[in-house]
Amino acid sequence: RVGAALLTTDGQLISGCNIENAAFTPGTCAERTAFAKAISSGMKNFKALAVATDIDGPCSPCGVCRQFAREFCNLNMPIYLAYASFGSIADISTKVKTTTLGELLPMSFGPSDLHRQE
Repeated sequence: RVGAALLTTDGQLISGCNIENAAFTPGTCAERTAFAKAISSGMKNFKALAVATDIDGPCSPCGVCRQFAREFCNLNMPIYLAYASFGSIADISTKVKTTTLGELLPMSFGPSDLHRQE
């Protein structure tokens, strides 16, 4: 019961939903579904991510989704966490929490670290 929307730098909006499974581990989060759809369609440059759920409070991406996003996104990329009661743009200051990938994943390890030499 989670949805995600990924905005590409050229203005395309890619949606994703979580896919639950009785065996739990084969399930997929909404954020990774959106990334998989975008990447499999050749999109590799992203501007923002939004996550919504039926919980009336911010629902932050899990650790796996944070690291997955880190592989493809700038640490300054905004992430919008919408409350279930978000109804219109008028609610944005009270019903959407804005953060960044860097805030959600401090001291992260990413693709550039694989090529770094000390």
